Amino acid sequence: MKFMKLGSKPDTFQTDGNCVRYVATDLATDVIVHVGDVKFYLHKFPLLSKCARLQKLVSSGNEGNGDEVKIDDLPGGPSAFEVCAKFCYGMTVTLNAYNVVTSRCAAEYLEMHETVEKGNLVYKVDVFLNSVIFRSWKDSIIVVQNTKSSSPLPEEVKIISQCIDAIASKASVHVSKVDWSYTYNRKKIAEENGNDPSWNGLRNRTVPNDWWVEDLCELDIDLFKRIIMTIKNKQAVSSEVIGEALKAYAYSKLPGSGKNVIQQNDLVKYRNILDTIVWLLPAEKGSVSCSFLLKLLKASISADSGETVKMELAKRIGRRLEEASVSDLLIQACDGEETMYDVHVIKKILEEFVTQDENSVAEMENGCEIQEMIRPGILSEASKLMVAKLVDGYLVEIAKDPNLPFATFTGIAEIVSSYPRPSHDALYRAIDTYLKVHPGISKSERKKLCRLMDCKKLSAEACMHAVQNEKLPLRVVVQVLFFEQVRASASSGSSTPDLPKAIKDLNCGSYGSSRSQTTNTDEDWDAVASSEELRALRGELAALRLGNGAMQERSNGAVESKMISNSDRAAISKMKGLIMSKRIFSKIWSNKVENSGSDSSESLGSANHDEVKSTPTRKGRHSVS
Repeated sequence: MKFMKLGSKPDTFQTDGNCVRYVATDLATDVIVHVGDVKFYLHKFPLLSKCARLQKLVSSGNEGNGDEVKIDDLPGGPSAFEVCAKFCYGMTVTLNAYNVVTSRCAAEYLEMHETVEKGNLVYKVDVFLNSVIFRSWKDSIIVVQNTKSSSPLPEEVKIISQCIDAIASKASVHVSKVDWSYTYNRKKIAEENGNDPSWNGLRNRTVPNDWWVEDLCELDIDLFKRIIMTIKNKQAVSSEVIGEALKAYAYSKLPGSGKNVIQQNDLVKYRNILDTIVWLLPAEKGSVSCSFLLKLLKASISADSGETVKMELAKRIGRRLEEASVSDLLIQACDGEETMYDVHVIKKILEEFVTQDENSVAEMENGCEIQEMIRPGILSEASKLMVAKLVDGYLVEIAKDPNLPFATFTGIAEIVSSYPRPSHDALYRAIDTYLKVHPGISKSERKKLCRLMDCKKLSAEACMHAVQNEKLPLRVVVQVLFFEQVRASASSGSSTPDLPKAIKDLNCGSYGSSRSQTTNTDEDWDAVASSEELRALRGELAALRLGNGAMQERSNGAVESKMISNSDRAAISKMKGLIMSKRIFSKIWSNKVENSGSDSSESLGSANHDEVKSTPTRKGRHSVS
């Protein structure tokens, strides 16, 4: 730390208790200066010759006694006045980064200018500031840290603004020219840990771009804001480094993420920090990570920040949602909320993501240029796929909340329902979890819930689970069984799926059942499958797999007779009455078409319908009939 000594006479100031200061000399004192609770017994001549304000106070006879002067609002208090008094006596005074601000402000208050006497204290301190302090990184940081004062003098004499500009200028210097001392402990390197025997203690490594960030984390938020704004205005530091500075400051000042981590008496303080950090965020997309933005959002919810801050964060997160993880989206709801997680803010983030896509499409329709129309990371199919998978994983987690409304769950799922997914296994897990945790939902809600997934996109393992799932409507179980047979037939090399006889009859027969029969059977389709029905379907599914695997060695009838037990045949016969109606199967098939993903160009049902009509049934193949 740099310092400057003023004066040459020995320091003869003495202390009598805690509240009395005097000069040890044979000459009697003739003035008493009260500064706060401390009395200074001094001499008029050395003081008045350099302090214009004291001249006025003494001549005006403060409180009717010209020998006593009372000063209550001196910046820096008694310690700063003692520095000024010693300077007036010519005693040795040491200025450094810790006392230079209070000394300069006290000298300004006492009017110790060049017009009173040449080489006065104001001039001496200014020389020290400009030639030493503002040229030193560490001293500049110390000075700006010690400007906490209710007095406006530091601002009036422009010490703070000059110090901020000096700090910003040094932070904006290219790293190749940085040769001053700074703090950088966040990234340990081998030589500084003593693991490199060739390291001689000299700074012989490349200076990191964010070398200045850690020192600024020690400042109050108002000073930090002013310095960051000055750095941004100089346009010499990248937005990524600015973002790193905001991230480091947030981690050093804000408590850990989570629920109820901010105490009530600290709400205003942390809310101010959050609002300022969000306001300082660079506009560039890659300046901060999506994970950091989500942490800020969690903190803003805990601190009960304003809607403007939350919506700004939601908007920024929505532009980069493909970078998030499921754990990032699990934001605890505030006290008083019924749900476990804050699902509403996540829904707004998803809507913002979709809005970006819709805006791009609107630009394309308006004839804008291609460069404006395409936004990497937003309109790409890969981005949509990542967000769709992210939402599926998020639905699995929030489905465990027993208080989650049905409309909220389906509303989040429907936002990205048009986005392509190669597999709907995660979505099936979410639906299965919701049905398990919410057994009391109605048949219509259960049916709408199952429409969210496409049975064609379930893996073999998911199909096996679905066939055994007693919580699913019978309609869905039959659809899963059918598509599993289609997959099994295709994998066996058959050009046409070998459909069960009853389903073939539904596909190519007439629609002759009555309306009453149709209505009653529809209710059976939407009802939950019984254990016997599921056992029969499992037997059929096993028969399909083994039958296709052993086609070249034995007849399909022999295989099915081994797989389906006599106890299952009664349940199969029961199901035959449900699936004999041609109109019902048509209705199921239409629902299946609605459930198909947006990436399917045509209905698989129509293709299979033609194939079934044109392909003869193989001998010996038995269906559920």
